[in-house]
Amino acid sequence: MLEGHHYQNAYLTRDVDKWVRHFESHTQIDRLLTYEGSVIMETPDGHRAITNKIAFIWIGDLQYELIQPGPDSIPMYEAGLPDDDSLRFHHICMRVPDWNAFRAGVDRQPYPIVAEGGNEALRFIFLDARAFLGHFLEYTCMTDERWTQIGGTLPQA
Repeated sequence: MLEGHHYQNAYLTRDVDKWVRHFESHTQIDRLLTYEGSVIMETPDGHRAITNKIAFIWIGDLQYELIQPGPDSIPMYEAGLPDDDSLRFHHICMRVPDWNAFRAGVDRQPYPIVAEGGNEALRFIFLDARAFLGHFLEYTCMTDERWTQIGGTLPQA
């Protein structure tokens, strides 16, 4: 199940600030946004509130998401978190235009759902595609307003 617009490569770390500085010293960042807060996710174990420290680094049209899970993490992050403060690849993310149509297809595909959540402005789901690709897949559906809030650009009219 690969569909939508691939816009993000995501990494786990124990030190987001270190890796933001590393990106700043090694590449030209177009947009940098940081966020620390909680989100509610539905997991196979039930509803979970998790807190992450996140940096969204845009280089051209690709977003690098750096995730530092908090102490209330979920197994999907815990299993991929490096033992030290290095950076470890975790998932890619695609934006889909129609959540209901996409979500109906999720129920017919073979990859387990490991987390899901969101609201009217942004919905997301994580699929465990490690058997196929070696990593997780995240899919989002969001309003254009939320897209620009996370640093995305809209096509010129």
